[in-house]
Amino acid sequence: MNLSHSNPVTLPAGRDVRGKLSRDDVIMRGGMIVIALYLVVTLAFPLYAMLSKSFSTFRFELAQYEFQVSDEAGVFDGTILNGAQLNQSTGAYSGGDLAAGSDSRLAVTPFFPDFSFRSPVQYQIRNASDTGRFLVGSDLYDDTDWLTLDSNTFRRVQLRPVKSRGIDNFVNYFSTPALFNSIKNSLWIAVVSTIVTVTLAFWFAYALNRSCMRFKGLFRLVAMAPILVPSLLPGIALVYLFGNQGMLKELLFGASIYGPIGIVIGSVFFTFPHAFLIISTALAISDARLYEAAISLRATPWRTFWTVTIPGARYGLISAAFVVFNLVITDFGLPKVIGGQFNVLAVDIYKQVIGQQNFEMGAVVSVVLVVPAILAFAIDRLVQSKQVALLSARSVPYQPTPNPRVDRIFLAYSTLVALFIVGILAVCQFAALIKFWPYDLNLSLNNYAFDKMDGGGWASYFNSIKLGLLTAVIGTSVVFFGAYLVEKSNGFKVGRALFQMFAMLPMAIPGMVLGLAYIFFFNNPANPLNPIYGTMAILVICTVTHFYTVSHLTAVTALKQMDREFESVSSSLKQPTMKLFARVTVPVCLPAVLDISIYLFVNAMTTVSAVVFLYSPKTTLASVAVLNMDDAGDIAPAAAMGMMIFYTNAVARILHLIASKGVLARTQAWRNR
Repeated sequence: MNLSHSNPVTLPAGRDVRGKLSRDDVIMRGGMIVIALYLVVTLAFPLYAMLSKSFSTFRFELAQYEFQVSDEAGVFDGTILNGAQLNQSTGAYSGGDLAAGSDSRLAVTPFFPDFSFRSPVQYQIRNASDTGRFLVGSDLYDDTDWLTLDSNTFRRVQLRPVKSRGIDNFVNYFSTPALFNSIKNSLWIAVVSTIVTVTLAFWFAYALNRSCMRFKGLFRLVAMAPILVPSLLPGIALVYLFGNQGMLKELLFGASIYGPIGIVIGSVFFTFPHAFLIISTALAISDARLYEAAISLRATPWRTFWTVTIPGARYGLISAAFVVFNLVITDFGLPKVIGGQFNVLAVDIYKQVIGQQNFEMGAVVSVVLVVPAILAFAIDRLVQSKQVALLSARSVPYQPTPNPRVDRIFLAYSTLVALFIVGILAVCQFAALIKFWPYDLNLSLNNYAFDKMDGGGWASYFNSIKLGLLTAVIGTSVVFFGAYLVEKSNGFKVGRALFQMFAMLPMAIPGMVLGLAYIFFFNNPANPLNPIYGTMAILVICTVTHFYTVSHLTAVTALKQMDREFESVSSSLKQPTMKLFARVTVPVCLPAVLDISIYLFVNAMTTVSAVVFLYSPKTTLASVAVLNMDDAGDIAPAAAMGMMIFYTNAVARILHLIASKGVLARTQAWRNR
C-alpha cells in the first residue's frame, strides 16, 4: 500500500495533545515527591526554624512593668513606679543585663534597695502593655490587672523578656571579641590542616599509584583505618602522647598540645583517608601516552611531574582540599577534647546551647558556621563541573616502571605515614588496657566496665549498633530508591532538578547545625512530629539526612552505568517498573547498595556532632559516651569505648568484603561473560 498520498489526519483546533501518563510514571513521580517531602521536612524545615531562631531577639523591656509600694500599714498612695525609671535610679541592671535568651528571667527585688522579705510592706505589679509577662514562682501573668503581693511572695517575682525580630543577635556576636575570634581560629585551623593533609595524602597516593614499592595493599588498608573511629579518638591519643603527663611531651619543646597544635595533628589523622581516596582516584586515571611524549621530548622527571602529573590530578587535589576544609571547620569532637581554651565555631555552638542554654546565640553561630561550609561545597561543585574526561577510548593505562632508589624512598615515606596512623590507634588501645596512667601500667579490663562510668554504659554501645543497623537498612532503601526514581523517570525535568538540589544540600550542612536545627523544629509542641523527639527514630532520621548526599551520588553513579534500554525492554514486554527495579536494577547495582549500607553504618557509629543535641537518657550512643566520659575525666574508659567503635566498624568492613566476594560472585556473574 502506498501511504505517500494518503490524507493527513487533522486534529481539532485548540486541542493540546499530550502523552497520557502511564501507571508506572505516576508511581515513580509519586515516589519521588514522597522522598522529596522527606528531605524538605527533615532538612529544609529544620534549617528554616534555625534561621528564624537566629533572628529572634529577647530583651527585658522594663518600661512595660509598673509597680506600687504600700506603707507599713498596707496603704497604697497611688504612686506608680515605672520599671525603667526604677532601674535608672537604682542602677540595678546594666544594658548588657537586659539582653536575654528566650528562657531568661530577671528578679525585681533589686529595684528596691530597702526590700526585705520580712517587711509588712506590700507590693503591686502589673503589665503596662499586652506584650508584658512576669512570673510569680511558676505562675505566668500576662494581663494588665494589678496583682497585690506581700513581701515574701514579691521576692519570687521574675520578669520575662519580650520577643522581637532583628539582627541584634548577630550584632552582639560580632561585637563580642571572644566569639568573633572563633571565626578566625576556625578558618586558620581549617586552612593549615588542609594544606598539611592534602600534601601528605598526595605523596602517599603518588607512592601507591606511581611506584613499584612493596606492600601497597597493606598501606591502602592502613590509610583507611581513621574512617572507622570517631574524631575524638585522635585527641585522646594525643593527650596520652603529648599531654601534661604524656609519653613524648618533651618533643613539643615546651609547647602545649592543648590548642591549635593538637587540633591540626588530630585533623590530619581523621581527614587523611578522605583526601587519599580522592587524590588516589585522580592519579589512577592517567594516560601513559602523555608520559611517553614527555620522555620523547627529553623532559626531566621533575618537569614531567609539573606539566603532566599535577595538571592531570588538579581537580582531585582541589576537591580533596575542599572536602578536608569542610570536615575540619565543621568538626566538633576533636577540638572539644584537645582544643583547651582555643575556641572554634563548632565548640562555640555546643557551649552556647549546652553550657549557657542560649539557643538564639547558638543559632547565630550555626548560621556563621554554615557560610564557609556552603562556600567550600559550592566552589568544589563548580570546579568538578569544569572537569573534562582525561581518558579516551584510545588511552593507554599508565604502568609505573621499577626504580629501586625511588621505590625505597616512597616505601620509607609510606611507612612513616602508616606508623603515624597505627601509632595513634595503638596508643588508644594501650590507654584502654592499663589500670591508671601513668602510675600503674599493669594491664586490666577495668576500663571496659562502662556501666560504672558516666556516659550511658554498655547500653550506649548497643544503641550505636542499633542506630547503625537501622540507618544502614532504612537509609540505603530510601537513598537508592530515590536515586532510581530521579535517574530513571521520564520527563518531569523540573521535579527531578529540585530533587537533585535537595539531595545535594545535606553535604553542605555541618552536623552540629543540623542537630541544633532539629531541636528548634522537632522539639516544638505544635509540630505533629514532636513525639519522635528524644527517641531512636529522630537519631536515625538525622543520621540518614546528614549522610544522604554521598550515598545518593554513589547510587546515581551506579545507576548511570545501566542503559535506559532496560526500561524500554521492560515497557515493551508490559512488565511493571517496580518488577524491573526488584529483579534487575537492584541485583545489578548490588555492589553500590552494599557500599552505601556500610558507609551509612560506619558513619552512624562514629558521628558525634549530628547527634550530640538529640540523644536522651534511653538513647545514649557510644560516640557521645566517649565525649561524656572524657568530660568527666574518665579518659581511659573513653579510649576503650572509642576502640570498641573501631573494632565494630572493622568487623562490619570485613563482613562487607565477605558479602562482596560471596553474594556478589553470583549476582555479578554476568560481568565476567
